[in-house]
Amino acid sequence: MGDEPPGDRLPEGFAWAPLVPELLVTDLRASLGFWCDLCGFAVVYTRPEEGFAYLHRGRAQVMLEAATAPGRHWITGPLDRPLGRGINLQVEVASLAPLLDALGVAGWPLYLAAEEKWYRAGDVETGVRQFLVQDPDGYLLRFQEPLGLRAGAQPAR
Repeated sequence: MGDEPPGDRLPEGFAWAPLVPELLVTDLRASLGFWCDLCGFAVVYTRPEEGFAYLHRGRAQVMLEAATAPGRHWITGPLDRPLGRGINLQVEVASLAPLLDALGVAGWPLYLAAEEKWYRAGDVETGVRQFLVQDPDGYLLRFQEPLGLRAGAQPAR
């Protein structure tokens, strides 16, 4: 399971991301099972006494903290489920297939089935194959496999 203690060294080539969300979770063990075992993240380090884990998958990084653990929490309102309403966390991956397989075997429901989508970005379009899934607390993850760029349509005026 994803909650094995990491070594005392950072992974080879690891670099701290400039923006890392910290998510309060209701059950750290269940969250680690989802994030690590199903979604391919790895534990960088933990602080078990604080119910905390720092995870990464490639260049994507996220912190998980048990909402009931001792310590400081910046809670700005009630923690009603699903948590994280109004936000989705986009994670780029080389291939969606292993994730879709792992989630399917686990019987984990998708919030949005895999689709191909092209988004206008200035004068080009950037393509992705993507799907959305909710973690045990309802945080929405959008995994994307890049498809490249193509000449874009002009925006409506």
